[in-house]
Amino acid sequence: LKESDNKLNNKINSFSKQLDLKPFFLLIKPNLEIYKNAKLIDTQIENLIKKGFRNIEISWSDDENWFNYVSRLKMKFPSLNLGSASIINKQSIDESIAIGLKYSMMKFWDKDLLSYSNSKDHLLIPGIKNINDLKNAIDSNCKIVKIYPVKEQVKLINISQYKNIDFIAAGGLSISDLPLYKSLGY
Repeated sequence: LKESDNKLNNKINSFSKQLDLKPFFLLIKPNLEIYKNAKLIDTQIENLIKKGFRNIEISWSDDENWFNYVSRLKMKFPSLNLGSASIINKQSIDESIAIGLKYSMMKFWDKDLLSYSNSKDHLLIPGIKNINDLKNAIDSNCKIVKIYPVKEQVKLINISQYKNIDFIAAGGLSISDLPLYKSLGY
């Protein structure tokens, strides 16, 4: 393996271990109100950390406040498994890398974006919306995939037949949905 392959494989393995320990993620979709009330959000994040919660993803935005807000969260909460979500272009990958985020999640399947992220040794988890996207992700050697929106795909994609892939359920889930999706292997 090339050194860059080793770096990316180490990130994938580390992320998979994190999923085993703490399998739930909170998605924050920043807007002007969140940027204005950052201290209130910080207090809520601190409370979550005290209860053992560690995985947060922040939706990427082409907003001048996004980079500074996420950079500040990264510095203030170094124990968080902090990543970016809704990744759609190279800029979003580059900003995530510049902040030092541990991972990013695609909004939708994009092989070129995955290749770009891999070339930067950045873990990009593909967003899968159908079985064809899943096949493309498997062909691209993805070991972690996000099924989004999972409620529309749960009957179409039988994840139990894919033993070497970690699946993340996303999209419109509530706390009451967690036991079901965990029992299905997400």
